[in-house]
Amino acid sequence: MLERFRRHIRPAGRDGNAPARRPPDRQHNLFEAAAVYVAACAENDPDRSAEAARWVSPEALSFGVNELACRALVALARERGTSPQHVARSLLGLPAA
Repeated sequence: MLERFRRHIRPAGRDGNAPARRPPDRQHNLFEAAAVYVAACAENDPDRSAEAARWVSPEALSFGVNELACRALVALARERGTSPQHVARSLLGLPAA
């Protein structure tokens, strides 16, 4: 009887035997929020981007998105052997300066 009770309070996992585990609630940092937010926007997933936007303040999210953009431009510029400004203008479809 105790085992049946445990199954009701701890549902079985995918294999039907092991208990399902829910990840513990934890704080998300601004860089994690920015990464999820930007990736979700790129993948056209408004639910996931809205969820990530709730993890931190709008100011923190803005800072994280800005930091992600800067790091991405630097990485792409190095990969392409050009300047971050050239990469940014190219990605936005702007003419070369």
